[in-house]
Amino acid sequence: MRLRDFSTHTQGQSTLICAPYALHGATIADLASGHSVVEALRLGGLSRVFVTDWRSATPEMRYLSIDNYLADLNVAVDGLEPPVDLVGLCQGGWLALVYAARFPEKVRKLVLVGAPVDIRAGESQLSQLAAGVPLGAFEELVRLGDGLVRGQHMLELLGPALDTNDADHVLQVPSTIDPIRLHELHERFQQWNTSTVDLPGNFYLQVCRWLFRENQIAEGSFMALGRRINLAAVYNPIFFLAADNDELISADQLFGAARLVSTPKACIEMATEPCGHLSLFLGAEVLGGTWRRIADWLG
Repeated sequence: MRLRDFSTHTQGQSTLICAPYALHGATIADLASGHSVVEALRLGGLSRVFVTDWRSATPEMRYLSIDNYLADLNVAVDGLEPPVDLVGLCQGGWLALVYAARFPEKVRKLVLVGAPVDIRAGESQLSQLAAGVPLGAFEELVRLGDGLVRGQHMLELLGPALDTNDADHVLQVPSTIDPIRLHELHERFQQWNTSTVDLPGNFYLQVCRWLFRENQIAEGSFMALGRRINLAAVYNPIFFLAADNDELISADQLFGAARLVSTPKACIEMATEPCGHLSLFLGAEVLGGTWRRIADWLG
């Protein structure tokens, strides 16, 4: 992992964006001006903003586990003068929540956006896929990649690439946008969408089995760095953001975490946006609205 530093000052509260490590790169947190979580937080007054840039796995990394990535996250947090504010995007959300339960004294506030936590609290494409496909099929995907899950294989399995109309919808592009600017946005989006990362096979199978099939985080059986994770150990203020039309993670699968943590109700914020999954991180309307509210809440 490379820790990306977008800070404008050397002092102050650190905000660490835990980017997803699933299919695409961490650019989802900072695609372009007007379509950037990093920019929205900085415009909202946060001066120390960092992003976990999880690198594509090499053959030597094929046996890395969830614990390896939690350990890397821990090293990053220790270097940022904890307690930090953790902002977890999608798959980075459950990782951030598990980290906060494992090291509660190192986290001040949590923001979880479009993250799968309590899989059995709702249904989504990902949870239906994990439940309906035999585990052997996921293991075969690892075998085909010689111990890795190749991002290009995953992209092909998920269907046709998003076209420019899809991009406009995801990015929430206004009809008055300059054509040259629109062309640049389309190119930037397609570059991100077609560029994938490879995952360690061991890590991938743990996520499939422990999170999506066995719901271990919500049910209190998830082990992280030698300790069983109990979400009741989480007292941090939490901001949950979900999409009404999320095609990957249902709002219930995120909001279900609110009943599992010990955070006082007065310290829990919940918001939904009338959009799909990617717009939570890339949509101009969401970033100019709820993300500014999140920045104020963090500040």
